[in-house]
Amino acid sequence: MLTAIIVEDMPESLALLKQDVMTQHPDIEVVATAQSVVEAAKVLRKTHADILFLDIMLGDGTGFDILEIFPDLKSKIIFVTASDEFALRAFKFAAIDYVLKPYSHEELGLAITRAKEQIRPNQERLAILKDTLVAPEQRPDKISLHTLDKIIIVNLDDIVRCESDSNNTIFHLHDKRRVFVTKTLKYFSEMLRHYDFVRIHQSHLVNLQYISAYIKTDGGYLMLKNGENVPVSVRKKTEIIEILDRMHR
Repeated sequence: MLTAIIVEDMPESLALLKQDVMTQHPDIEVVATAQSVVEAAKVLRKTHADILFLDIMLGDGTGFDILEIFPDLKSKIIFVTASDEFALRAFKFAAIDYVLKPYSHEELGLAITRAKEQIRPNQERLAILKDTLVAPEQRPDKISLHTLDKIIIVNLDDIVRCESDSNNTIFHLHDKRRVFVTKTLKYFSEMLRHYDFVRIHQSHLVNLQYISAYIKTDGGYLMLKNGENVPVSVRKKTEIIEILDRMHR
């Protein structure tokens, strides 16, 4: 039997989540609930739980405030967040799982399954999540990358390019490291397109700051500052030329 604590500031949402956990997951006992940072602090000082359902935005603060009060918390965390473009982007950058309100029973079940298997996010990944949520209009400094056996924190400015490898992606870094990540290039293309990364080919995503020149011969390709050449697809040529023109105005 697993135990859970729910921290959610909306009474109806809290009641619904508690009911769903109790009815859909009889192996989990909800041992306590809280509707604010203050209430949650009081609960967590007295009660340990295997899983902590944690709403991001609370009336008297945020879920991060609770994690700062209890830095050594051993509970597996399931973040609960409302549907928001910036929030979803932040969770992706931090590589931290979440459940999106309103959620289905299947989505809740998947979140619980992942929580049972996961290791609690470290402070650096939580900092990425917090910083990206607090200032969604700013370019994130870092991104968390899932490899086959670990999660690596990488500076966005250190990524030279990303290369497709079937349903996976190879990150080529400034220091010559290659990081193999178990997500598609399309996933990262959509995530990074707001931050000076451009998809120049079906298999290539490039950081604009590393482009040295565009060569029109031999089918068209980019010369990068690290000495690599990367092909540009026919349908992307006009877009690349326009981007480079804007960069040099």
